[in-house]
Amino acid sequence: QVQLVESGGGSVQAGESLRLSCAASGYRFTVYCVGWFRQAPGKAREVVVTTNIDYGPSYYSDSVKGRFTISRDNAKNTLNLQMNSLNAEDTAVYYCAASLRVRCSPRPTEDDFSYWGQGTQVTVSS
Repeated sequence: QVQLVESGGGSVQAGESLRLSCAASGYRFTVYCVGWFRQAPGKAREVVVTTNIDYGPSYYSDSVKGRFTISRDNAKNTLNLQMNSLNAEDTAVYYCAASLRVRCSPRPTEDDFSYWGQGTQVTVSS
C-alpha cells in the first residue's frame, strides 16, 4: 500500500522561504514521475511541478518558475520542494503526487497521478 505524507507547511511572510517534504512508503520516488500540486481556496487543484529527474527536465508552472525547486533525497526516499520568494498567491494546500508513469507528461494533469498525500497548508501573508 502506497502512502505519501507531506510536512513542512506553515505560515510565513511574503518574501520568505519554506521547504516541503514528502515521505513515501510502498513507493520509490526514483522510478516514476512525481510532483507537487496545490489548491488555493475556491480554486481547482493545479500543478506546481512534476519531474522524473532521470528522464529529463522538470516541468514548473509559470507562476513558480525560478522560485521553487524540486529535489529528491534517494537515501531517505523523500521528495522535497524548496519554495523561495513566497507571495500571497502561493497560499494553498500543497499535495505530493506520485504516478505509475516513468515519463512525465509534457502537459501534466491530476489524472497522470495515482497516489496523493493528505496535503500541507502554506499560508503567506503580505
